[in-house]
Amino acid sequence: MKKAKGILASLLAFATVISFSACSKGGGGTTSKATGTSSAGGSSTSHMIGVSMPTQSLQRWNQDGSNMEKQLEAKGYTVELQYANNDVNTQVQQIENMITKGCKVLVIAAIDGSSLTDALDTAKKNDCKVIAYDRLIMKTPNVDYYASFDNYKVGTMQGQYLETKLGLKDGKGPFNIEIFGGDPGDNNAKYFYNGAMDVLNPYIKSGKLVVQSGQTDFAKVAITNWTSATAQNRMDNLITSKYTGNTKLDAVLSPNDSLAIGIVASLKSNGFGTDSKPYPVLTGQDCDIADVKAIIAGQQSMSIFKDTRLLAAKVVSMVDAMEQGSTPETNNTTDYNNGNKVVPTELLSPVYVDKSNYEDILVKSNYYTADQLK
Repeated sequence: MKKAKGILASLLAFATVISFSACSKGGGGTTSKATGTSSAGGSSTSHMIGVSMPTQSLQRWNQDGSNMEKQLEAKGYTVELQYANNDVNTQVQQIENMITKGCKVLVIAAIDGSSLTDALDTAKKNDCKVIAYDRLIMKTPNVDYYASFDNYKVGTMQGQYLETKLGLKDGKGPFNIEIFGGDPGDNNAKYFYNGAMDVLNPYIKSGKLVVQSGQTDFAKVAITNWTSATAQNRMDNLITSKYTGNTKLDAVLSPNDSLAIGIVASLKSNGFGTDSKPYPVLTGQDCDIADVKAIIAGQQSMSIFKDTRLLAAKVVSMVDAMEQGSTPETNNTTDYNNGNKVVPTELLSPVYVDKSNYEDILVKSNYYTADQLK
């Protein structure tokens, strides 16, 4: 918890800055407005910046897009913000339109990290720089920077949370666990999975953790497009086939909140949440409002918090550096190879949230109000 307190201090300081700068601009929508040149820094030419987000169907991407738009506009940039409804062709077309409109920097959260090669070839020909946002863009030399949280660490923290709550280090067990993975087209999904499984696999091999379904390989447990309904259906099938009678489900590894909320729905409909059939320890990520409420209610155990305000601020500083002809700061220049090049990367640190600390981490930092979580 010492680390959580340190991050809380950073969040509180940052929230003060955000609350001031956000007062001058609204956010949202699929296409943003033009603004004038800022007198407080930013590009003197007020170039247009393209922001391509994968979907509006998940809370976190709406927040990412809104935070990015507000902070870029506060710097004096014109922002073209688009959401692609989880359709790769739509995202490609939107990126190409951004280039045609004259965007000189593109910030892209890719739906499929390997699908943008041709679009980014066009960006390169038009002297347009590219920042991969949260998801590494693969198989192209035409991505200049990557900004994200330490996604392997996200998975590690999820695995360690399960390890602690089940008492595995103390030799307790065996416990029954089921594994869920994220969208195969999202490069981050493998980082989450590998981080968690590096913690859990020794216990699976020793028999302290038992996967009754036998499904542990990423290809078997992955949920396309991070769809809640698909996760719910898979959990329904697992419960029906493996967890009837006296077979207890002790834990579920879920890499993010959209899967976790589907899993919670399945657990509810299958009679979990009683003294004789308690909810399993269940992980998540993103701290979506519905999932924080589930944490408070004891249905979900934890979620990894990645403060999108901080990530947006980092990306805005990278955009600003490039627009002014300087090199953005990065803290990892060795680990993120996209299959064509090692992409200079800026990684932020996540923190976990559960029932014991959600008020300190989420409410006191002004990420959410107390009323939003009622």
